[in-house]
Amino acid sequence: MDNAVHPPKVESFNLDDRTNTDPKGYVRPVDHYRVESWGLYMARPADHPRFHYLESWLLPTLGLRASIFHYHPFHDRDQDRYVDVGEFTDAGRLWRSQDHYLDLVVRTGRDTELLDVDELVAAHAAGLLDSATTERAISRAAVAVDGIAAHGHDLDAWLASLGMAVDWR
Repeated sequence: MDNAVHPPKVESFNLDDRTNTDPKGYVRPVDHYRVESWGLYMARPADHPRFHYLESWLLPTLGLRASIFHYHPFHDRDQDRYVDVGEFTDAGRLWRSQDHYLDLVVRTGRDTELLDVDELVAAHAAGLLDSATTERAISRAAVAVDGIAAHGHDLDAWLASLGMAVDWR
């Protein structure tokens, strides 16, 4: 982590306009949104140097965003799923997210790694997250790591066991 503590990243997902506004304010077109009673699926192209496509499931009750980054071959990473911890709000046709720093990298069938604890602690120390939000982020990450591990380090299997049968393009 660099020395600068950044505020929580905020995104919006506009189902009517079929756009996703990223934390820096860039508005990107979305190929596909799908709403389920338990979450929102988004699939869109990415103009990123390392990956060309992004798929995500926002899961408000779990406080998680599960993603697949479709990397360019020369930037491929050893991960199957990437999970952000935060607040994900269903406001009908406009969803919002606030990232709470903690991330999980899932390598299906092998392991699940918790990342960015240092960022969460620094953000809390800087007053960017209150104690209740910080504790909730830690709890959500712990529940996710435990659930994913209990299902053979398979995020999709864990979510299906909770009645959240995610699918990907």
